[in-house]
Amino acid sequence: MPPSPATVEVEFIAPRHLAGGGDPAWITVPLHRACGWSYGHDPLMPRVILSSPDQQALLRLDPDPDGQWWTLHHAPGAGRPAWYASFGARTPVEIIAAVTDALTNPDTTAPAGADPYEPLQHAGWSPTTVENGYVSPDGTACVQRPGSARTGPWFATSTLGPTQPVWQARFGEHTPPHLITAFTAALTDPTPVPRTTTPLSTATHHPDRITRTTRHMPAAQVAFALEDRVSALAARHPATPAGHPAPRRPPAGPGRTR
Repeated sequence: MPPSPATVEVEFIAPRHLAGGGDPAWITVPLHRACGWSYGHDPLMPRVILSSPDQQALLRLDPDPDGQWWTLHHAPGAGRPAWYASFGARTPVEIIAAVTDALTNPDTTAPAGADPYEPLQHAGWSPTTVENGYVSPDGTACVQRPGSARTGPWFATSTLGPTQPVWQARFGEHTPPHLITAFTAALTDPTPVPRTTTPLSTATHHPDRITRTTRHMPAAQVAFALEDRVSALAARHPATPAGHPAPRRPPAGPGRTR
């Protein structure tokens, strides 16, 4: 049965690491409107560059068929060298957003002893025999720290087999552990993520790998999902950034979905 004019058809996909990239606005819009990150505009280039208010962090979204689409660079700080994180095109935006949300949280200082392996262990991931890593129960995702469990960069890889990579995330050696822990917690979250049926929305249709549940959602709820997220993140700060008043709910009707 087709959806009514007051509803929108949305697919909820699990596991989330095979759900496809989703809408980049889930990351970029809250960074700008709720966290005060500024952006440059070049209408001739298909990319987005956002910089933090203190000019210490730079997020670049650059569609590159041969490389990572998302790159986050952070300048050196007191007692910490510069660091970076990058994510492939089909890395779900919900997982990347966990990193940017943790980075921009004004109420949280970097917690001592954050362990990126802990969420993996709690989710039932198994240790790999090499490369200081853990693999998901279905074998389609792996998190590794090659070389040493205490030093070196981190890699998270989603794959459908040895010759079917889906996406990879990379974290430099000096990336704060609590940010990587936020990533692994989001990666192992069993909650399905919503997607529309756009070409980049899903990475696989393999019935043995993913579970797809189609629901007819209220159009107003779907349309305002991003605004709800912006409001929630803005509430973490003492005041809404200048020039960006608190969002108002739009009228009911089809809107942007992930």
